Amino acid sequence: MRKCDVGGQAVMEGVMMKSETGIAMAVRRADGKIVANYKEMTTRAKKGSFYGLPIVRGVVALFESLATGLKTTTESAKMYGEDAFEDEEPTKFEKWLAKTFGKSVESIVIGIGAVLGVILAVALFMFLPQLIASLIFGEGKSVWRTLVEGLLRVMIYVGYLAAVSGIKEMRRIFMYHGAEHKTISCYEAEDELDPSHAMKHSRLHPRCGTNYLFLVMAISIFVLTVADIILQYGFKLNIQNSALAFLTRFGIRLILLPLIAGISFEVLKWAAKRDNMFTKIVRAPGMGLQYITTKEPTEDMIEVAMAAFYIAMGERTAEYYNELADAPEEEEADAEEIIADVEHTEAAHDTEAAEDTETESEGMGE
Repeated sequence: MRKCDVGGQAVMEGVMMKSETGIAMAVRRADGKIVANYKEMTTRAKKGSFYGLPIVRGVVALFESLATGLKTTTESAKMYGEDAFEDEEPTKFEKWLAKTFGKSVESIVIGIGAVLGVILAVALFMFLPQLIASLIFGEGKSVWRTLVEGLLRVMIYVGYLAAVSGIKEMRRIFMYHGAEHKTISCYEAEDELDPSHAMKHSRLHPRCGTNYLFLVMAISIFVLTVADIILQYGFKLNIQNSALAFLTRFGIRLILLPLIAGISFEVLKWAAKRDNMFTKIVRAPGMGLQYITTKEPTEDMIEVAMAAFYIAMGERTAEYYNELADAPEEEEADAEEIIADVEHTEAAHDTEAAEDTETESEGMGE
């Protein structure tokens, strides 16, 4: 089985695929046509550089994902045909922001959205579990408090995923998430890359971001427990003021978050490259959560995912899909017929080549 170097993400009515050279995105437009775009982008976490070092590259990958996440979501809304930024005249305040920061209103909104998203995540998955555990055990020396805090973090994460999966719009995004996984799994299995064949493959994948986030939750239990033991029993840290003690522990957790993210990234990469009983156990919780974060897609969703995949792999261009989408129906039908003929001819050539090779092999055997 070959490994795919392309990773993906579901967006509004579409899929984003990221390769080593850029980001490809394909979206099913409101009129049913597939439109796409491609932007060149390389990661800072390159081999041989500081950002490419183990642990550090995981932190870089996390921040790069946060930076591109909201941008691709906004871009997919535009491509679908729901661009609020162009339909509404900027207010005086928005114009002032754009002039002051030298950025477009859209960029400012995306930046604010990213900041608010990070604050919400920290409040929900860091602050709330610590608060509940502190209310139960107090602010004295207690390893159990840290362990319960970690378990609460995992429970809140799972509950959050289950809750949002019930939202209609999120369910469709999770379906596109499943389409992305099926496309990559089909390619890695060296199966014929078309929607009908991809439907037969699993919508679960070991390198999914769901696995990564669960590892962050799980590994945080170990790292924070060790940190609390060192501080409480090693450095004899004993703050009498309960509010100050709480805030100190919370600050330490924020400081250690990049380290936790980096370790989780390394564990994910290590487990994804191996297939034994131990790595299956490590991957099992994240794979199980993918039953929530992915849903069975339709073939037309896989068609969109494959469009993004072809662009990311460099086999087709975004312009190819955009020209096809904007072409009159008669020209589109002709183009699809030509594509079908070309694919049929290529398949026939591959079959003939395989038969010739088999004949030659039999002749050599004789």
